[in-house]
Amino acid sequence: MSTLEPAQRLERNAIGLREVVFQSICSMAPGAAIAASIPFGSPLAGGALPLAVIVAFIGILFTASSIGQLAKHIPAAGSVATYSAVGLRPWVGFLVGWGYSAVEILIVPLVMLQLGYTVAGEWNSEQKSFPIGAWWIFTVIGTLLVCGLVWRGVRTSARVGTWLGFIEITVFAVLAIVLVIKAGSANTLSVFTTAHANAPGFSGWSGVIAGSVFTLLAFSGFEAAAPLAEEAENPRRNVPRAIMIATISIGVLYTFTTYAATVSYGPDKFKGFSGYNNGVPWDGLAKSVSTLFWVLVLFAIINSTLANANAGANVFTRTAYAFGRIGAFPHSLAKLDPKFKSPRNAIVLQLILGLIIGLGLGAKYTPQIAFGVVATGLVIIVVLVYIVANLACIGYFSKHRKDERHPFVHIFVPIAGIIFLVPAFFSAAGFTGIPGLKFIVPLAAPLTYAAYGMGIWMVLGLFALGYLRSKNPKAIEAVAFVHLDHE
Repeated sequence: MSTLEPAQRLERNAIGLREVVFQSICSMAPGAAIAASIPFGSPLAGGALPLAVIVAFIGILFTASSIGQLAKHIPAAGSVATYSAVGLRPWVGFLVGWGYSAVEILIVPLVMLQLGYTVAGEWNSEQKSFPIGAWWIFTVIGTLLVCGLVWRGVRTSARVGTWLGFIEITVFAVLAIVLVIKAGSANTLSVFTTAHANAPGFSGWSGVIAGSVFTLLAFSGFEAAAPLAEEAENPRRNVPRAIMIATISIGVLYTFTTYAATVSYGPDKFKGFSGYNNGVPWDGLAKSVSTLFWVLVLFAIINSTLANANAGANVFTRTAYAFGRIGAFPHSLAKLDPKFKSPRNAIVLQLILGLIIGLGLGAKYTPQIAFGVVATGLVIIVVLVYIVANLACIGYFSKHRKDERHPFVHIFVPIAGIIFLVPAFFSAAGFTGIPGLKFIVPLAAPLTYAAYGMGIWMVLGLFALGYLRSKNPKAIEAVAFVHLDHE
């Protein structure tokens, strides 16, 4: 379908399995997730949070399997959008790409806000003369650094991401080992049962399930290897493997670090863990070991934000490139830098929007509240994208690969993935009053603005779809063909 000239193509065989694996790992931002996301499940799961992590781990593996199965047959920079177009309908793929582009363009301002308030806050705590309001300096520097890395091509950005990801994993894994050793006789496997699920109103399995929803969201980004398919060596083999390797390895890391935190802090009082040390519990655990570990954890969190932004920028620019070259997005987004073969206009767009969103919301509210606003909008859409990807797996193997269809892998697993994701969507969107999901609380302003904003964005996507159908219908159909087999 596509007849791109070589100069317009992304660089082939630029990265190997290692870099593709760390693209997914960095997109999950394990350091930031361990330090900030997963502890939010403690008021619900209590000392059974390690069990909740395992439940979420199993749940996300279903979706990872579905996306991996699709990646095996459809190597595409359009990733989940192309999978949805082929497995379901081209117009569905367009809407998935429309929503997924918004998700990935929000990654950079999200984590750069976290970088800004983390560095400024810690600097201010050590040196009161440093203004905490100077967070924006670090947000700007981080955004420029990340976009500069991505501009220099996938070889540079992916290899830097590999090192950044390795560092954050190592720091938290080593600290977890020290905490387990320090816990001594307090180590217990009972945290993998409901024995310590003692949060008021959420005792037993209800607390475990509620806590697993927050952990499930800590895995978002596991599929980020897929948009690099056109630049990876042997993508049919390496991309599916990378998705599963990244998901399983980070699942093991989340389980072990959560176990270490639980036995170190105390299982029976773990329901209060998220509020420990003024809401930064892992800093508190690190300080309890030594000042060196506190410094290392702070460094790992900063490192994690940069790695996550780098991975997110890679995904957005490749998705924008894939859609730009077929005319579903402006053609200018498919322009590549002649030297580095990176989507230069997409990177400039990422830079401009990232700074406007991050600095604008941070100035209007605070960087912490702005972080919550951006995260809310991002999660609402990404969970829907995962649900559609599971449906696409069923559709693809029912329509195009009947001879390879396996009832368990291609029907049961995607359905199970959807079942795990539905509560996560309701929780992210703040839909209350749903039987069995009493832990969901309604969104309050300004978080509600994010939900409205993403709703408006998807409505605009419907208008864009209608416009393209009337002016350039081939662009919609082409969403199903933006992959290597059709060049």
